[in-house]
Amino acid sequence: MELLCDTPHAYPPDFGEERIRSIRDLLSSYSLRVSNLNAFTLYAIGDVYHPSWIEESEKLRELRIKHTIDCLHLAKKIGVKNISTLPGGPMVNVDRKNIPQLEKLFIEGLLRASKTAEKEDVKILVEPEPSLFLENSTQFKNLMNKVNSEYVKLNFDIGHFFCVGEDPTKLVYELSDYAEHFHLADIAESRIHNHLIPGHGAIDFESVFNAINEIGYGGFITVELYPYQSNPIEAAKKAFDYLRDIAI
Repeated sequence: MELLCDTPHAYPPDFGEERIRSIRDLLSSYSLRVSNLNAFTLYAIGDVYHPSWIEESEKLRELRIKHTIDCLHLAKKIGVKNISTLPGGPMVNVDRKNIPQLEKLFIEGLLRASKTAEKEDVKILVEPEPSLFLENSTQFKNLMNKVNSEYVKLNFDIGHFFCVGEDPTKLVYELSDYAEHFHLADIAESRIHNHLIPGHGAIDFESVFNAINEIGYGGFITVELYPYQSNPIEAAKKAFDYLRDIAI
C-alpha cells in the first residue's frame, strides 16, 4: 500500500510517534508493506501543487523543502525506502524566459532535501506529470544530468507519460536506471489526464509489464486510482482482477 503524506492521512506534523507505532503494528498484523510515501500534494497548507519547488516566494519554497524533509524522516521511521514528489510545479502563467531560473530553484531545493535523503537512506522520486515543470522523459533526463545525487530518482507514472504522447513500454527501457517505483492507472485513447481502472483505457499493459520484467525490476508497482473514492473496494478489485494475469 501507499501512504499519502497529507491530511487526513499521514501529514508529518500531525503524525506523531503513537500513530507511527499504530501504523507499523497494522502493517505487521496484515502482512503489508508500504510501497511509497506520497509527498506530492499539500492540502494541509496549500493544494494539489502548492507550495511547489518553483514558487516565486522563497518562504513558500521553504515550506515544500521542509515538507519533503519531514516525509523523509517519516519514511525512515516507518521503514519505507522512497517518497515521491511533484516535478517542480504548475506552468500556468509562467513566462518561458524564466525556465532556467525555475530549474535552478528546483535543483537547489532537491539537492538540499537529498542531503537528508542520504542520511536516512530514503530516496526522493520525482514524478513527471502533464502541465507541470517536468512532464516528459526528455525533461526528466535533462534534470538528472544536472542533479548529482544517487538519492534523487524517478517515480515512473505510466499514465502520465502516456498522456504526453510517449510510449511507456519504450520508456521502461530508457529510464531503467532511474525508476525506483511505478504508479499505474489506465488512460483513455484521448490521452486526457484522468486515471481509469486498468483495462478501461488504451494503455497496453501487457507490453509494459513485459518490459518491466525484462529490465529485472523487483520493486513495487502501485495502482493509483484517486478518482474512485466513492467506490474504492470495487475499483481495487477490478484493477487486481485485470492485472493479476498480466503482471505475473
